[in-house]
Amino acid sequence: MMIREARDVENKVGNGRYFCRACNGKLVDKMTREMQKFLDKAPNLSQSLVIDGPSGGLPLLTSELVGEEAVREEIWSCLMQEDVSKIGVWGMGGVGKTTIMKHIHNDLLKEQRFERVIWVTISKEFDIVKLQDDIASALNGYMPKEGNKVRRAAILSELLKKVGKHVLILDDVWDNVSLEEVGIPEPSSSNGCKLVLTTRVEQVCKYMECKVIKVKPLSEEEALTLFLNKVGPNILQSPTLMPTLRLVVKECAGLPLTIVVIAGSLKGEDDPRIWKNALKDLKERIGKVEGVEAEVTERLKFSFNHLKDEKMKHCFLHCALYPEDYSIWKDELIESWIDEGFIDEMDTRQEMKDKGHAILKKLEDNSLLENVSYSDHKVKMHDAVRDMALSITSMNPRYMIQAGFQLKKLPKEEEWTVDIEKVSLMDNSISEISIDIVPLKCQRLTTLLLQDNPVKKISDSFFANMPCLSVLNLSSTKIKCLPNSISELKNLTALLLCGCEELSQLPSLSKLQGLKKLDLSYTIIEEVPEGMDMLINLRYLDLNVRTLKDVPTGLLPKLFCLEHFKLYRGKKLSLKAEEVMPLEKLEFFYGRFEDLHELNKFVSSMQQCKKSLVKYLLQVGSSPCMYEGDKMISINELEYCGDELIMLPADIQELHICNCHNLRSLSEDISSFKNLMDLRASIIMDCQGIECVVSLSSFSSSCTHPFQSFELLSLSRLPKLSELIKVEEFGSATTTILTLSAIFSHLKQIYIRNCSSMKTLLPHWLLPNLWNLEVIQVKSCDELVEILAAPTSEDEDKRSDASIKFHLPKLRVLRLMKLPKLKSICSKSGVMICDCLRRININNCTKIKRIPPFVPLVGNGQPYAYAPPSLKIMSSKKWWESLEWDDHPHFKIVLQPLWEVKHWYD
Repeated sequence: MMIREARDVENKVGNGRYFCRACNGKLVDKMTREMQKFLDKAPNLSQSLVIDGPSGGLPLLTSELVGEEAVREEIWSCLMQEDVSKIGVWGMGGVGKTTIMKHIHNDLLKEQRFERVIWVTISKEFDIVKLQDDIASALNGYMPKEGNKVRRAAILSELLKKVGKHVLILDDVWDNVSLEEVGIPEPSSSNGCKLVLTTRVEQVCKYMECKVIKVKPLSEEEALTLFLNKVGPNILQSPTLMPTLRLVVKECAGLPLTIVVIAGSLKGEDDPRIWKNALKDLKERIGKVEGVEAEVTERLKFSFNHLKDEKMKHCFLHCALYPEDYSIWKDELIESWIDEGFIDEMDTRQEMKDKGHAILKKLEDNSLLENVSYSDHKVKMHDAVRDMALSITSMNPRYMIQAGFQLKKLPKEEEWTVDIEKVSLMDNSISEISIDIVPLKCQRLTTLLLQDNPVKKISDSFFANMPCLSVLNLSSTKIKCLPNSISELKNLTALLLCGCEELSQLPSLSKLQGLKKLDLSYTIIEEVPEGMDMLINLRYLDLNVRTLKDVPTGLLPKLFCLEHFKLYRGKKLSLKAEEVMPLEKLEFFYGRFEDLHELNKFVSSMQQCKKSLVKYLLQVGSSPCMYEGDKMISINELEYCGDELIMLPADIQELHICNCHNLRSLSEDISSFKNLMDLRASIIMDCQGIECVVSLSSFSSSCTHPFQSFELLSLSRLPKLSELIKVEEFGSATTTILTLSAIFSHLKQIYIRNCSSMKTLLPHWLLPNLWNLEVIQVKSCDELVEILAAPTSEDEDKRSDASIKFHLPKLRVLRLMKLPKLKSICSKSGVMICDCLRRININNCTKIKRIPPFVPLVGNGQPYAYAPPSLKIMSSKKWWESLEWDDHPHFKIVLQPLWEVKHWYD
């Protein structure tokens, strides 16, 4: 259960669209602590069950290496030598140091010669506290936020010593690092630990007494091979381009980064004139500057200038506002592009997001952005590419970027020049913005990013001289109230206050009629701000605020431009359908209706207007749902309105029902249930009256698609549930039932718990449909006798075979726990065909005396005792020794090596 919860957290973090970063961090931290506490109490638990951090043991995403084998082998050789404990890998920016070390990191994981391989990235703005936190995080450890440097170093040192023999890789080191001050034990042959650092500065390697290994640029042939790999196959079909192409490759100076970036910019271009112009441009750029790093920057600028769309260029430069080596959520980045106006207004917000993803794809294809190693939902800038972006933003357009600098105060007044357009001070330690450092001449400033600072107070006149300010981000600060001068920002279009957990009040917003986005999620306001009804251009409103008491009646219809609306779904906050129905542009909606009647009214209006929300989470009942899917409805503690049936949108994907005791089955109590073609998951719990999930009597015999799209079915604490599918009165012939070939045909996971009336889990007639089933987990069902039902005696008589074949080709996991009457997984003569099976967990199922064979009959008619590859069987020793093998005596010999004693902590 903890693993499932951790995966839910992982998915939410991965999707990056439900919570602000501050709240994500707290959620992850809480889950990590709970998992660690559990593991401390269960020392025998397999470590493979822990969801590990990206730098603590999971492979890193790598690009293909070309021509780097020699230096790679040299580094590897040093790592294998006992007398080499510290290795310094140095070379110019973009030469491939990080890529080489990522490959070595992954190779070390495969070799398993070290207890741990730890990867930590350091930036130019080196900070000991951050480095300590990053190393501890990679070890799933915890560093106290408070405490002096000596104590923190001692704690980290103990963490690393407990790990044992390890390799610590510090990527992108710019200055000398005192291992003692950080708390890194000195690597030596006696402790078997290794330190590897990558740097652009050779002197750093020498100062830290490392074995120095230089990464040199690629040879001309190697560079050409890499370039051709990236530029696309159609170029190879144009021999007239090759002479010019070779000269372009030569101008890349053998640096993999510039080769990949420039090749990405010219990918698909087959016009010789474009290639000749590119060569001329590159030569001119490099000829204007002196110094190796400056030449690298100019080569990368070629790719930037090759972006034909000016707004795409602004989108790219915006990424430089984040700190160095910062992993940016893709959805967050696209939202910020919309806030900035880099994406043109379109008919729908979803179209704008789609445009954002297209821009992101183009930047990734050009290697100006790269996917983060452990997530497809994040991107980052290579530090050399970011240097190039910073060189552009230092001139025109003019940005001031001091993100992640550990600043405790605002930059000095002279740095706030009149031509500054965007300022990023995010992720610093600024606690107060007082009147004596108020900038006086920010007449062109449009963007101010102050998020992730412990700001408690802002001088009231701070915003007085920012007439053009359009985006203000104060998210995850400690601000308690906003200064009144915010009310004068008439050009403000985005006010972001997500995660300001001490913010209880705002000044009047009545003058901010240009505001398009207002995010107040996770603040502690009790009332909506004064003047909200004047924000007629508002497109995005997030009121996911636990403390909010009410949304005034009549407010929402005035905000008729709303496209995204999110409201906290607690018991106190509920909506009437009439409040939301006028919002004709609404695409994303999260909220709670006060009863079933209001939900039905809203769904009915959607159907009449033929309106489809892109995402929604609609709730009826008291407790907010913990899960958040794309198109989901949660019904909790339902009070019925007479005999009114539940009405659901036709495109619903997830349905959660809890504490609704009058329900009999989904098909009987949900109108038009048979039309829900996209329903993929249903979680039903604590419903006293449910007897089956679906009754086929609700469908005509010609219907062939109920439950076709289902992927997940989770049923908990349903005391009257006796069967998943009820077939009474559906038709007299078994063949009629079998015509429903689509029932559960996409089902991947079944979870059943505390359903005390069930005797059989899966009827035999349903099994041919379950070709996609991957997981079966059943727990605490007191009356359950069998998992896979055998055919009726009448059907068995017609069979010439003595064995019954149960085909579950994709089944990976079978978990059976606390089932006191369970006698069999399948019938005694049954053979399971499930070559993908990887795990069988059986706990407290004392009446099971047999594990069925896994393959069909062969040869002389006897079951061939064969176990699928990688199968593990986990159970208590007592249960394993109680098994009977009379029918297949050789089967025990096959299975014995695959069995493990399991200690259960239920």
